Amino acid sequence: MMFEVEVIPTRSDASHSPAQGSSSPLGATPSHGGANFSVFSKDATGLELLLFDQVDETASRVIRLDPAVNRTYHYWHVFVPGVTAGQIYGYRAEGPADLANGMRFDPTKILLDPYGRGVAVPDRYSRNAASEAGDNSATAMKSVVVDPTTYDWEGDAPLRRPSAQTIVYEIHVRGFTRHPSSGVGEKIRGTFTGLIERIPYLQRLGITAVELLPVFQFDAQDCPPGMVNYWGYAPVSFFAPHQGYSSRQDLLGPVDEFRDMVKALHRAGIEVILDVVFNHTAEGDHRGPTLCFRGLDNPGYYILEKDRSRYANYTGTGNTLNANHPIVRRMIVDSLRYWVEVMHVDGFRFDLASILSRDTSGHPLPNPPILWDIESDPVLAGTKLIAEAWDAAGLYQVGSFIGDSWKEWNGRFRDDVRSFFRGDAGSTARLADRLIGSPEIYAHKQREAEQSVNFVTCHDGFTLSDLVSYDHKHNEANGEDNRDGADDNRSWNCGIEGPTDDPDIERLRNRQIKNFLTVTMLSIGMPMIMMGDEVRRTQFGNNNAYCQDNEISWFDWTLVERHADLHRFVTLLNARRIMRVTGHERRRVTLSDLIRHARKTWHGVMIGQPDWSHESHSLAFEVEIREERLHVYLILNAYWEPLDFELPPAGNDSNPWRRWIDTALEAPQDIVPWQAAPSLSGDTYRAAARSVVVLFEQAERSRAGPGEPD
Repeated sequence: MMFEVEVIPTRSDASHSPAQGSSSPLGATPSHGGANFSVFSKDATGLELLLFDQVDETASRVIRLDPAVNRTYHYWHVFVPGVTAGQIYGYRAEGPADLANGMRFDPTKILLDPYGRGVAVPDRYSRNAASEAGDNSATAMKSVVVDPTTYDWEGDAPLRRPSAQTIVYEIHVRGFTRHPSSGVGEKIRGTFTGLIERIPYLQRLGITAVELLPVFQFDAQDCPPGMVNYWGYAPVSFFAPHQGYSSRQDLLGPVDEFRDMVKALHRAGIEVILDVVFNHTAEGDHRGPTLCFRGLDNPGYYILEKDRSRYANYTGTGNTLNANHPIVRRMIVDSLRYWVEVMHVDGFRFDLASILSRDTSGHPLPNPPILWDIESDPVLAGTKLIAEAWDAAGLYQVGSFIGDSWKEWNGRFRDDVRSFFRGDAGSTARLADRLIGSPEIYAHKQREAEQSVNFVTCHDGFTLSDLVSYDHKHNEANGEDNRDGADDNRSWNCGIEGPTDDPDIERLRNRQIKNFLTVTMLSIGMPMIMMGDEVRRTQFGNNNAYCQDNEISWFDWTLVERHADLHRFVTLLNARRIMRVTGHERRRVTLSDLIRHARKTWHGVMIGQPDWSHESHSLAFEVEIREERLHVYLILNAYWEPLDFELPPAGNDSNPWRRWIDTALEAPQDIVPWQAAPSLSGDTYRAAARSVVVLFEQAERSRAGPGEPD
């Protein structure tokens, strides 16, 4: 297609001609009569705005910005009459290709707008074409003009649910409904709309928040040849929803469909937390493609090595975003504000968040500006902020992450709970600390107990079923000779590696899974479980399924019926964690919130004699919650033989100890509705090998409230 380059005159009164425009706001902003475009590029010597009629064609119009008219400080800007929402656009930037000074300008490459609210991906998109010499106009991803003011939220707003009333369910948008068994229509499988169809399942399960793996537009080709980047930790935009998760064919579909999903989840009482990746981009290392940032301001957006032609790699992905650079700081905060104000999300989980504490040279800062910017921003006040408080270069900040409002993925909870139930020596005392909110880690901060996000599994590693089915990772399908993925999984296969028909081993595996889930839900903190763990979803031993967009990663919905006993167990566990009833008033307060203010006593198999020795594998925990007139006794037996535990005296004969949970019993006795718990007799309880038991006595019964399963 032929086109002419338009040069903006210094003065123009023609309504159809581009005009000077404004440096603020950044991005493409529709208004009456057209749209304003603004982008930052400090060292560019020339800039072109390209408009496209189709995403897979060359530009239909090229507007060359005049530095004397269309540049203010380091911001390039132009107002283009007639442009409306849905317009496809991109930039080309001219400047020095001076690798010794970190400059990587390439005027042959189409660049995404760092503030673009939408991204269009051509069917012929080529990551290689963005890496190699030559023009890539027809095969490049491009930005889309979005008008966020036209959507009808129908009164929706972020839910602001207290952390103490939150149960997080980590979920992959595509994997949740992509499997043929999902029960949703073929055209909406693996999309935001497909997730909407399955909201009733989340409600019945008792989930109060979904934590979505990355939904920012990412480069699915950022992976080994023949694979696909499935997880999405390869962002190319921090403002645009991923086009591949939309069931709609129009260019504005992803934005509206994402908001439809948020609105539907909110109506169901479920918060939306986004897993955000502000530590690197899909542009990779020095051999990577020019997609956006490196073509506009490479030394500004990235941390570079002393050899300025190379990228610092604290992420394990080839590059590291320069998060404490003023321009990048502003972009990150603007992105978070956008997703809260315009897209109505309830919180964020920051991938490899410790990287955000590094300065422009890569050194950790005592008071990182970007983290305080986020924490102190009034728009983000009340928004859930969750840090993965480590990075790939060895910086580990669990318990020491900066700030007052940040929650943290508690990796030590994961490791210590796994070790205890595997039967590792020296793990009992550590488990006790995890049960009561990890004061060893967090007490010095005097913060709410929910600072600790408690989990045993997440997307990165084994599923819960694989944790009890495999001693070793089995990542052969990833094509890296099983070298990728973590080697320290603290897993135990219960006697046989992989699937088995042995009923004894299967019963033991089921019991271990229930042990993990019970401790996760009853420990003080904010609990998180992974998609499908409630029905034993398996990845067949793959603990690094980032590149597996297939049945290895998808939720197989036939498992819901196949493992109905486990699904029921989790449903009852979730319901009791959230619900209690006081008189005729229904209030939502977590059991852990009550326990935090209760009288606590540690025991062993003998009353008042906890065994803290290196070889101990058992523990009992007594809690008296006077406000509720409730007495709870938790027995943890990770020993390989049954143990008889002495019971403290019940309050009175009319209210003996009652059994709520015994993970060694077959369903439906493994967990019962709270009010249907059977009474016990005797002054001891035999806890089977590798089991968890929860007993209680209550001075005055209260009826189950609405929403608590019978």
